[in-house]
Amino acid sequence: MVIKFIPDGLWNLPANCLLLKPDYNTDPIMKRILLICGLLVLFSSHELFLKTDSYFLDARQTAELFLYNGTFEKSENVITRDRIVDATIKGPEYNFAPQAADYYDKDNITYLRLTTGDAGTYLAGVSTAARNLDMSADEFKEYLEHEGLDRMVRERAGKGISNEDVTEKYSKHVKAILQVGENTTEDYNRSLGYPIEFIPLQNPYELSVGEIIEFQLIYKGEPLANTVVHFGTDPDEGQPIKVNASITDEDGEFGFELNRTGHWYVGTIHMVESDETDIDYESNWATLTFEMR
Repeated sequence: MVIKFIPDGLWNLPANCLLLKPDYNTDPIMKRILLICGLLVLFSSHELFLKTDSYFLDARQTAELFLYNGTFEKSENVITRDRIVDATIKGPEYNFAPQAADYYDKDNITYLRLTTGDAGTYLAGVSTAARNLDMSADEFKEYLEHEGLDRMVRERAGKGISNEDVTEKYSKHVKAILQVGENTTEDYNRSLGYPIEFIPLQNPYELSVGEIIEFQLIYKGEPLANTVVHFGTDPDEGQPIKVNASITDEDGEFGFELNRTGHWYVGTIHMVESDETDIDYESNWATLTFEMR
């Protein structure tokens, strides 16, 4: 197995650790390595996650999903209904399109009620409408560094535009994989047509602790290569979440070992220069969650 490393300076994080997908072929700069294991900081405080208390449900069970707008551990704001533009839950002979009455808000968390159908592996997703954010040059640099987008900082410096204020257009696209009953199905690897999304290459509910799970990162329907992704799971009580990272290969794929039980997530941020009038950059954020037991 060839260990995949992250170049020095890619993140502004106190990293001491990382993983791993076999047989990567990457451009030369990506072959420089840091073995990152256990980043003891939060990767971002602006992400969106679709979660639930237990990802293992019974057939025809009433349950709730919830949107954490902040970090994997804490939601800082609710998601207003006008921002939810594409929400769906799919399973075997099951297709649920939530309406406004299916949501409610409490303690900075947006909840979504659902009732499952037949047994199988379900895929839930929520996509938000794009918003614009005006930032000064200093605010934008701080934001890029905080979110681990140091490459964009270097690109702006190389173009001599580090002192220019910006307008960013951003949207977030989140998925969760649920297991209803005992029967597993192929619904877990559906594309929901979001601008950016993770596609699992194995059903996590057919894997055991200690096995490798792999994903493909898709952007506008095509594999997204050489992109930093991060992943983590529930921390031990009283400990910060450990964030690990990898880089997608030429097919947009990466993988990691499921080394413990609990709730897991994968996430990424993809930012590009925009060709829209009055928009300098566009970012799309993606996360996917599931559970191991």
